[in-house]
Amino acid sequence: MKIKGFEINKIYTENCVDTMANMPEEIVDMVMTSPPYDDLRNYKGFEFPLDDIIKGLYRVLKEGGVIIWVVADKTENGSETGTSFKQALRFKELGFRIHDTMIYYKNNPMPTTGKRYHQHFEYMFCFSKDTPKTFNPITEPTKYNGLANMKNRGKEGRLNYKKVERTTEKKVGNVFFYSVGGGISTKDKIAYKHPAIFPEKLVYDQIITWTNKGDVVYDPFMGSGTTAKVAHLLGRKWIGSEISEEYTEIANKRLEKYLKNNFLFTLNGE
Repeated sequence: MKIKGFEINKIYTENCVDTMANMPEEIVDMVMTSPPYDDLRNYKGFEFPLDDIIKGLYRVLKEGGVIIWVVADKTENGSETGTSFKQALRFKELGFRIHDTMIYYKNNPMPTTGKRYHQHFEYMFCFSKDTPKTFNPITEPTKYNGLANMKNRGKEGRLNYKKVERTTEKKVGNVFFYSVGGGISTKDKIAYKHPAIFPEKLVYDQIITWTNKGDVVYDPFMGSGTTAKVAHLLGRKWIGSEISEEYTEIANKRLEKYLKNNFLFTLNGE
């Protein structure tokens, strides 16, 4: 399938800067990704030209499009690097808005040593190109308890009030809780050949929030293919870049059965 002459629903085995250079302008509705940061992830020494990546993303993203950028910091010489903040500020300096700073909270993180508490979270920055054009908020029920005017008066002319309970909906907060690990993040066993995957539910929540069916989702660091899988099963088009041939092969094998069959979306591949 092509859009404006560019092939979509495909992972390009190359630097994302090269992929974006070949894309038409403003073809992408949303970017969903977790970039390699510091040296926490083994990307075999590939370079990470942040400024070129940000400029490319700005060019290919539609007006009103958003980027969900999941990132954390390494602790080095007793100090966190601050990479997450540096990257966020660079996005702002190069034209994006920092629309929201969300938290990806891990219910079951790996325990850590040293004189600090266990690291439970990563940042999920939402960068936007102008005001987001789509927002389908996840909601949860909330109960309102209070006095309601029943519009009838008693014998002495006083208004009668009655305590009532009303159930309404409210937006969830911007801290998202997920359990992670083998058999939890996904049931696709092949995905765990990649050193760092994020849970399918995280990607699901963000894609349904910021896109509609038929929109184009791009992941410049496709890794094990989670973004492509979830986007496809939610009826979105997708594009991926992955500089590692090994990881591209893992992602393509993982996606094969979903692309060949008309799967309805279920979390964790169930």
